Amino acid sequence: MADVSLRDVYKKFGKTEIIHGISFDIKDGEFIVILGPSGCGKSTVLRMIAGLEVVTGGEVAIDGRVVNRLEPAERDIAMVFQNYALYPHMTVYDNMAYGLKIRRMPKAEIEKRVLNAAKILELTDFLKRKPRELSGGQRQRVAMGRCIVREPKAFLFDEPLSNLDAKLRVQMRIEIRKLHEDLKITSIFVTHDQVEAMTLGDRLVVMNDGIVEQIGTPLEVYDWPRTTFVAGFIGSPSMNFIPARLDAKGRRVELPSGESFQLPGKGFSALGGREVTLGLRPEHFIVTEKGQGLANLKVDIVEALGADTLVYGYLGADKISVTVRVPGVMKVASADVLPLTCEPERLHLFDPQDGIRLGGD
Repeated sequence: MADVSLRDVYKKFGKTEIIHGISFDIKDGEFIVILGPSGCGKSTVLRMIAGLEVVTGGEVAIDGRVVNRLEPAERDIAMVFQNYALYPHMTVYDNMAYGLKIRRMPKAEIEKRVLNAAKILELTDFLKRKPRELSGGQRQRVAMGRCIVREPKAFLFDEPLSNLDAKLRVQMRIEIRKLHEDLKITSIFVTHDQVEAMTLGDRLVVMNDGIVEQIGTPLEVYDWPRTTFVAGFIGSPSMNFIPARLDAKGRRVELPSGESFQLPGKGFSALGGREVTLGLRPEHFIVTEKGQGLANLKVDIVEALGADTLVYGYLGADKISVTVRVPGVMKVASADVLPLTCEPERLHLFDPQDGIRLGGD
């Protein structure tokens, strides 16, 4: 096992800079998820750690050793790809053993490692099969087994669940997390799926357009997003963003319709009268009794999902679009009016210019 560090790392393709000087540390045995939309640079970062992409500037260190000039095989890491990358003409056993054979490892040691990995991944009954005889989930487990037998310092996962159906993805998420709990090997997992990130990661590195927007535990990122990008990317459905203004004393946030919400604590006295972006997650609205709401939602569309119901509607004459999550047992129909309130602690305020979170008193 090993810690991994990036120090002011940037990457250019030609004259185009893709990664803009990012830095973060991964502790020994930690499971880090690099999360972001397609094209944000997360896979490029993973490939620079692996040595599959040359670092234009900055340093990548594994176990305290700068590895910028080392070949991938010299970095003592193992990578699981999205497309499995198995040899179709080899059995499961031979796929898992191949890398060890190349290293000229003794046959008895190879067999010991392969059988141990197969037991961990429940592949013992499939060792004589070839990849075409396996399901997608089984193939992904073989790819993971090929990494486990190497006993590397770190695992790198490049969107390994993207090719699986929804049920298999849930199953594989659980298996990957259990595997990490058993082996305690430093793991770096890249995904665009925020559910995978929230359920797998000890910490998240949220990326956007080649920069790191926020680093924190899943709940820190969910409860205290640093920017509107993070707030909108984490959570499903995404956070509601409403243009608003603080009252003169900074104690309440006022919507264009004249409706207002009480702010937590002592408020934002230094920002009184300032325009802000109000953020509120769909699940944090509270439907109250008629006449007791701080705002009234005119219902447009209702999506019943079973345990929950998503309600899409508008606030005020300006028709500000808002999404609300309510319990599935609640009966809601189009054209209903829902009186809404919320706990002040659930409100998020952001600067409307740069999207940075605003701090209160």
